[in-house]
Amino acid sequence: MKILVTGKTGQVGYELERSLQGLGEIIALDRSQMDLSDLAQVRDVIREIKPNLIVNPAAYTAVDKAETEPELAMRVNGEAPGLMAEEARKLGAAIIHYSTDYVFDGAKVGPYIENDPTCPINVYGASKLAGELAIQAAGVSHLILRTSWVYGMRGKNFLLTVLRLAQDRNELRIVGDQHGAPTWCRTIADTTAHIVAQAKGAQYSQDWWQENSGLYHLTAQGQTTWAGFTEAILANAVLPKRPAVTAITAAEYPLPAKRPGNSVISCEKLISKFCGLPAWEQALKLCQD
Repeated sequence: MKILVTGKTGQVGYELERSLQGLGEIIALDRSQMDLSDLAQVRDVIREIKPNLIVNPAAYTAVDKAETEPELAMRVNGEAPGLMAEEARKLGAAIIHYSTDYVFDGAKVGPYIENDPTCPINVYGASKLAGELAIQAAGVSHLILRTSWVYGMRGKNFLLTVLRLAQDRNELRIVGDQHGAPTWCRTIADTTAHIVAQAKGAQYSQDWWQENSGLYHLTAQGQTTWAGFTEAILANAVLPKRPAVTAITAAEYPLPAKRPGNSVISCEKLISKFCGLPAWEQALKLCQD
């Protein structure tokens, strides 16, 4: 099986290249080799490689910058996944794509499930929703995996920002009224690999995809706030001095893009069908060890 992985230098892409080893021939590409803003290049690369499976973690992820670059965000997050799905269908291949909790407005009380109505409140969320819809409309075997609050020990993410700020600040003022599940990029990659192994092991793989294609939520289990996440990061870290964490409201820290107040998404569908998921605290500790 030939597996094409996009965005190999990103948080999830880097981990996927490791996690998918042994499941097929892994062809992992970075943006210089497959730029999702260049739709002609995306099409040409897929036609040249002829993969059996496309795994697409590459995305435009600058949530605030997207407010001033909506066309670029929509091309990378909306149009490119749709094109990949169409090319996969022509090849008789499947696609695994990653989406976000930001497709919801955050107004619901309690965790969101997969078929709850979507209502993005920022450009990034709207662009990711467009990608979901384009893949679903392509008639291709697919898994769309929504995740949230992704972090790791490389790239740009909240964990590394907190560790950097903790070096020279006595106090960290962090939003405490937005709720979600911090998710280690390795959890996403390892869960994806588990699912791919299950699909590969099925006696009639095409039947497996017909039965299991669809939308799933994939996050660590439990929930916290950004302030609570910060407290946990600092508790795990070895620091000469630990700064105090002061919880503030999102209104006290305005950003160009609005964020949902409730980003908690239920993973019961994925857990019941494929595999368990770790508690966010457990995954964070493993990441920081």
